[in-house]
Amino acid sequence: MPVEIEAKMRVNDLAVVRDRLKAVGAKPAGAVVELNNFFDTEDRSLLAADQALRLRVKRNVSDGAETYILTFKGPRQHGQLKSREEDELTVSSDRDAIALLQCLGYKRVIAFEKRRESWKLEGCSVELDELPYLGSFVEIEGPGEDDVLKVRKVLKLDDEPVIRASYIALLTTHLQERGEMQREILFRR
Repeated sequence: MPVEIEAKMRVNDLAVVRDRLKAVGAKPAGAVVELNNFFDTEDRSLLAADQALRLRVKRNVSDGAETYILTFKGPRQHGQLKSREEDELTVSSDRDAIALLQCLGYKRVIAFEKRRESWKLEGCSVELDELPYLGSFVEIEGPGEDDVLKVRKVLKLDDEPVIRASYIALLTTHLQERGEMQREILFRR
């Protein structure tokens, strides 16, 4: 099973990071708006095992094309950065995937939108993310911790604290702190 290795940092201004990416020769790799649907059993067995089951709907900003990706994430591994096993497969329909997941005893527990602009730099993916309520983040994902940390330094983000929590954990905490029961977090239209 492939391992996802990433550093996530909160930033005040994505434009500053975008300018740094351009200055160091990073290559743009597209922009999408995602709807991330997370599923679990009634008794939250995946959450209890520090696992996740996600159906992501990615809409390409430039042409509107949609892609549907089903992802299983294993428990987080020890280390300086967030690392976990991750298996993904592309499915042809989000409705069919949801129906299958429901037949297997999974129900959607939370969904959230994310705007994502992707870049490639020195063998790593650099994602400029914006989420409702939470703001702006940079995720750097690569083949190893050293690769990720090197790109983090090149982008002058090495003084920013690495956030090991997932977006779903950050959103859930945000909602709980405010006593909100909302389970679909979308950008205001």
